[in-house]
Amino acid sequence: MSKSCSERSESAGRVVAVCISERKGTQKKDVGEVRLIEDYGIEKDAHAGPGHRQVSLLALESADTMRAKGLDIDSGDFGENVVTAGVHLKDLQLGTRLKVGKESLLEITQIGKECHDRCAIYYKAGDCIMPREGIFARVLKGGTIHVGDKIEIISKTT
Repeated sequence: MSKSCSERSESAGRVVAVCISERKGTQKKDVGEVRLIEDYGIEKDAHAGPGHRQVSLLALESADTMRAKGLDIDSGDFGENVVTAGVHLKDLQLGTRLKVGKESLLEITQIGKECHDRCAIYYKAGDCIMPREGIFARVLKGGTIHVGDKIEIISKTT
């Protein structure tokens, strides 16, 4: 018996970087591993807290488009917590669930964001991809995630 689209599990990619900042308004730095806290976000990250934007994700492939424009950027420079590879983040739908690592579970709650101001990246490159290609999630199940961990799309809306 085949599983429906909303029930299937498919391998999607991996974690390339996990980034935090201790203060809002500063660039995030890759710390190699983080602890996700259920319905809160990433431990020790300035943006953690209740709400629908507990964790931000950006695809390495999206950042690479900015690098191709000549921008020298590192993971976390767009304010993203998790950099992924092999996951078409911008194509996911609200409500999609991602299993990250051995036990953590995220649910996509927002795709893109409205920037109040043009960020430093915009002024350097003439563009910022986070409003179009970054996504946000809430933590349904916590756990530790590491660089290299597998990311699976475990449910999709049809």
